[in-house]
Amino acid sequence: MKQYMKNKSRLGFFLAMCLGLFSCSKFLEENPKDKLPEDDVYNTISEVYLNAVASLYTYVGGYSDSQGLQGTGRGVYDLNTFTSDEAIIPTRGGDWYDGGFWQGLYLHDWGIENDAIQATWEYLYKVVMLSNKSLERIDKFAETHSATELPAYRAEVRAMRAMYYYYLMDLFGRIPLVQSSSVAMKDVVQSERKTVFDFVVKELQEAAPLLSDAHSNQSGPYYGRITRPVVTFLLAKLALNSEVYTDNDWTDGQRPDGKNIKFTVNGSELNAWETVIYYCDQLKTMGYKLEPEYETNFSIFNEPSVENVFTIPMNKTLYTNQMQYLFRSRHYNHAKAYGLSGENGPSATIEALETFGYETAEQDPRFDICYFAGIVHDLKGNIIKLDNGTVLEYLPWKVSLDITDTPYEQTAGARMKKYEVDPTATKDGKLMENDIVLFRYADALLMKSEAKVRNGANGDEELNEVRSRVNASPRTATLENILAERQLELAWEGWRRQDLVRFGKFTRAYSSRPQLPDEASGYTTVFPIPEKIRVMNTNLTQNPGY
Repeated sequence: MKQYMKNKSRLGFFLAMCLGLFSCSKFLEENPKDKLPEDDVYNTISEVYLNAVASLYTYVGGYSDSQGLQGTGRGVYDLNTFTSDEAIIPTRGGDWYDGGFWQGLYLHDWGIENDAIQATWEYLYKVVMLSNKSLERIDKFAETHSATELPAYRAEVRAMRAMYYYYLMDLFGRIPLVQSSSVAMKDVVQSERKTVFDFVVKELQEAAPLLSDAHSNQSGPYYGRITRPVVTFLLAKLALNSEVYTDNDWTDGQRPDGKNIKFTVNGSELNAWETVIYYCDQLKTMGYKLEPEYETNFSIFNEPSVENVFTIPMNKTLYTNQMQYLFRSRHYNHAKAYGLSGENGPSATIEALETFGYETAEQDPRFDICYFAGIVHDLKGNIIKLDNGTVLEYLPWKVSLDITDTPYEQTAGARMKKYEVDPTATKDGKLMENDIVLFRYADALLMKSEAKVRNGANGDEELNEVRSRVNASPRTATLENILAERQLELAWEGWRRQDLVRFGKFTRAYSSRPQLPDEASGYTTVFPIPEKIRVMNTNLTQNPGY
């Protein structure tokens, strides 16, 4: 199986690179001279799978800025994390200013010509367009072949495209809904957010019955692929955020009521919160449950996890996917003590410390799993020191937006820890064996708890199932406690921006950032349509406030 996966990965990566060489800076344009002749790579059902399905998965992870759903910098993860109250990258003298980029994310001052936002838009649409092309190739192959695998392959690609539209809709609101690989730029029009939302839900619901029910985080032929459980998780997430996603005017201070938003599920009409509960229960039926140990989900070899639903496969010899987060966060000497490299950057915010109850009698048990704080040790338990011989001690409470020329310029901030250290990692530690976790069942339990509360029911059971796993004391499932629990349980996993938007707290004041003006409330809950993209097509109107 490993040899099969190895050959599949290499061939799929090669073909995907050939397909992906066109310039995404032109948004939807392709250069056919950069692609392999289609007649040479779609002759058999195995070639259809490799080139129309498997090749798409080379884009889920990444190795360069703004590419991949997680693992790299200046992309989806950073836009969802460093714009929130969860994490901050302080300016440390000559480090981490980068033209004001990191401060701009934290302050919601990113403008309409931000290169990272544009690159993220282009990355997401690249996969959409490649998915469109794959669907066209599958349909063309089906005209002359009747392979039984084709409906499942088509459903898998539809689900892939829907997932990428989900990220586009979440980040940008009103976006073009393009379903052809050959559409001319002048013919591209923008769709309302609710229109895109309805499309994504329909695509996922129709694809689900045709997909395998395999746990795609586990080794095997469906490892790293979109299966029915992955789609089920996405449908729960869509329903949970439906008040946001069905709101075409997100700056008027009003939202639809989830109790009045209707979904058709297996022939029954359910409101948004009932829909969340249904899909979360489906995951339990599919065999997902909490791991007895929280850390197992992020261990060096975490493929056997019964909790992880969707992951980015990591293997230093088979895949090119990289994990930059740990590399960026640890102090240089800290990483060096592991035989790796570091960049001394991302840290927990003051708000995160307060939520975790850091240095109080009620400190959450997950703090020491998720963060390095205080005196730091190597893997043998030896104290790590700075270049001047003093002890390396992270100072969590000293973090702020700019700590240049302070005594704690290098040491302020609790650092990212969550994933087990892989001492055999290569490329400065970015090529490690821990698969990157995108979706997991603990999130589904918290989604269900929240949906029950929003629907007028009691969500204590699900909330405290998550808390009891780490021996945290029980809490009442109020919305405030659920939002806090999501930060405690899902720290560093890329959900915080979406959660704060849903709870109406994304624009509030927090340490080193003032309250955004009341008249701007809601504006920065979506990012601007990149100006260079908008100028190319005047049919695209800018989002409010930009």
